[in-house]
Amino acid sequence: MKAVKALILAFLLCFASAALADVAVPPLTGRVVDLTGTLSADQAATLEQTLKDFEDRKGSQVAVLIVPTTQPETIEQYSLRVVEQWKLGRKKVDDGALLIIAKNDRKLRIEVGYGLEGALNDATSKRIIDEIITPKFRSGDFAGGISDGVDRILKVIDGEPLPAPKPEGEMPDLSAIGEYFPFLFIIALVGGGIFRAIFGRLLGSVIAGGGVAAFIWFFLGTLSIAAVGGLIAFFITLIGDAIVSSGGGGRGGYGGGFSSGSSSSGGFSGGGGSFGGGGASGSW
Repeated sequence: MKAVKALILAFLLCFASAALADVAVPPLTGRVVDLTGTLSADQAATLEQTLKDFEDRKGSQVAVLIVPTTQPETIEQYSLRVVEQWKLGRKKVDDGALLIIAKNDRKLRIEVGYGLEGALNDATSKRIIDEIITPKFRSGDFAGGISDGVDRILKVIDGEPLPAPKPEGEMPDLSAIGEYFPFLFIIALVGGGIFRAIFGRLLGSVIAGGGVAAFIWFFLGTLSIAAVGGLIAFFITLIGDAIVSSGGGGRGGYGGGFSSGSSSSGGFSGGGGSFGGGGASGSW
């Protein structure tokens, strides 16, 4: 009987822990991520295109996230986790912004990157929420509130002097890999040798390159840089035995900073921007 009670108690504790677990941050699949079905396909596509056109012209990355709830976290805590993972905005320019709506909680927030805190400051963000977005939310017009709020956010950012975006198709600078390069080189050389011995030269090189690419994508959140890093690891592994036998190998570095969130395959990812909790929250 005691064993049964203990089992039931353990089950209840596991259930309670799961219920209190933090809401997972969804992958950044586009500039508009709607987990609630609030926006129709046409509305989401129109908003996506608006944000893409703005980024192409101005350089800033703005995204919209709609989730059912952020509980047990506050929307401020959850929003900061999202932008830390998504890394919206250009690296060292930090010109990203996120409009997040927790629909069931009836709360929303504008999270602002460091580089936009002068223009899209806390007071301005609060006015956009209170005067433009929430009045439409209260009437049930979520698409209209989001669209009008985003338009106002973009107009505010448009008035901020920011570096011009790089021309389409220009290769990204790879300084973001620089600090990780010695570590990645060793991993590719040593780990690649193990994979090569187990799976053969070609397959082992593919596995090593994929692992390094996944590492870079996880920590930097940038697909194009991850692809370049994975390619470098692939070739290091492929010719690793020649490097070791010749006593070669060394450090490498890259200049500049990656700024665009668009990859050559047409996908979308953050550009490495940083956030410090600037912005404002509201409810309806």
